[in-house]
Amino acid sequence: MELETLKAVGAGLATLGMIGAPIGVGIVFSGLLQGIARNPSAAKQMIPMAFVGAALAEIMGFLGFVVAIMIK
Repeated sequence: MELETLKAVGAGLATLGMIGAPIGVGIVFSGLLQGIARNPSAAKQMIPMAFVGAALAEIMGFLGFVVAIMIK
């Protein structure tokens, strides 16, 4: 196999990490909604932490994209 072919395979595999970002964000906000439904008075403390969790999940997806670009 040529080196360019292997680079393309590696870049494709690196982009698979971007699949987890929306799944992670969905899980974070699902947990937020469940937590608010159970204890509405704690919403002020939960919302900022949910946004931090969503941002970290998106950063991991973006990191997979950057790695794929660097490989290519």
